[in-house]
Amino acid sequence: MSSNVVKMTRTQLTAMVVGGMIGAGIFSLPRTFAGATGPLGAVVAWLIAGLGMYTLARVFQLLAERKPDLDAGVFAYAKEGFGDYPGFLSAFGYWIGSCIGNVSYWVLIKSTLGAFFPIFGDGNTVVAILVASAGIWLFHFMILRGVQQAAAINKIVTIAKVIPIVVFLVIMAFAMKMDVFQFNFYGGGLEGGIFEQVRATMLVTVFVFLGIEGASVYSRYAKERKDVGAATITGFLVVTTLMVLVTLLPFAVLERADIAGMRQPSMATVLEAVVGHWGAVFVSVGLMVSVLGAYLAWSLICAEVLSAAARTKDMPAIFARENANGVPSAALWATNIIIQLIVITTYWSRDAFSLMLNLTSAMSLIPFLLVAAYGLKITRRGETYNERPNERGRDLTLAILATIYTAFLLYAGGIKFIVLSAVLYAPGSLLYFWARREQGEKIFTKASDFIILAVAVIAAIVGVYWIATGYIQI
Repeated sequence: MSSNVVKMTRTQLTAMVVGGMIGAGIFSLPRTFAGATGPLGAVVAWLIAGLGMYTLARVFQLLAERKPDLDAGVFAYAKEGFGDYPGFLSAFGYWIGSCIGNVSYWVLIKSTLGAFFPIFGDGNTVVAILVASAGIWLFHFMILRGVQQAAAINKIVTIAKVIPIVVFLVIMAFAMKMDVFQFNFYGGGLEGGIFEQVRATMLVTVFVFLGIEGASVYSRYAKERKDVGAATITGFLVVTTLMVLVTLLPFAVLERADIAGMRQPSMATVLEAVVGHWGAVFVSVGLMVSVLGAYLAWSLICAEVLSAAARTKDMPAIFARENANGVPSAALWATNIIIQLIVITTYWSRDAFSLMLNLTSAMSLIPFLLVAAYGLKITRRGETYNERPNERGRDLTLAILATIYTAFLLYAGGIKFIVLSAVLYAPGSLLYFWARREQGEKIFTKASDFIILAVAVIAAIVGVYWIATGYIQI
């Protein structure tokens, strides 16, 4: 890393976490949850997701403190715990999933503009794609000027984006009607038990919690190592509180079926139904600021993940190149080229936002599972606990719960999105072969690596077949 790069403070790291988490997802929560469950199911879903993600956040915290030499973030833990190829898959999955998540931001921006300017349609018109493309490259060249400058802008944007959310919550609180809330409580005519309702919302909760690991990804920029864990927990608590309230309060104002039928971003439509057209305009402006801020944070994270993997020789060396400002420029170019290509494909997608949301979540599940499993591995063995052995029991419990939670998410996500993720994982492995050849190393050193690759290839073939036959619609 270039010597002229300034380190980040705890506040800036926290802003990276909050900025990454508050994005497209939070503005879509009312309709997304109302379409699957009522307040009771939402409470259960947030309890599971909140407690599960809290344990995962604590695992990130303990790993940051106990393994300070692993400063590349998510994938570094997978590599250390399970080997080179699983580490690569974690890095690639997290990177490509983050790229897809960035596309979802542009989809929602285009859809928001479409509510006021018909030329944008549902976000999939030629004009909409051209405007999004201009935005992609505007951010690209701004980030090339320096990570510290982008982080400072992200801190300001993070503060600005919270304001419309808080105003929305205050208005919802004053407009509450307990009889409406009681009618909606069990789902307001929705079929299916609580378990199925909760299961249907799990991928959504993963999407809105993405960014919780932002401080870990940027740990090499931290002034103090302890700030990484503190920023992770602080950001998690702030954003979780906002997301739960954004989900539940609309159930006390409008009937579930009405919310479920609203256009995205549904937070704007809910406020419009309560206070009039100015509410939709107000939230839409807030959404634009929020999503663009989240896009900035995630552009930084995407490039940093790819660059970090290249620095540790898990990706081709070209992606480790930095410019004079300390920005991983080659990784940033690769990231934005991928984002640009996916944005173009949204022209043919039936429901681009839902697809990007679910696929982003599915691609992130394996990296998160490997992080939790590595935390379980070191706590079970007692690594790094010689000086403070009394903390081992607590950390072991957290790691067990985080592992169970992330494994449950794989089940809750369903086989379709796991298979779709394999369609990306299998060809992505070519980057791993490239990197190993550069180093003159054997491609695989363990039999388990061959098995993992074989499973990924078979699942990818099944995924392509399902897409071709219409079993999976994109």
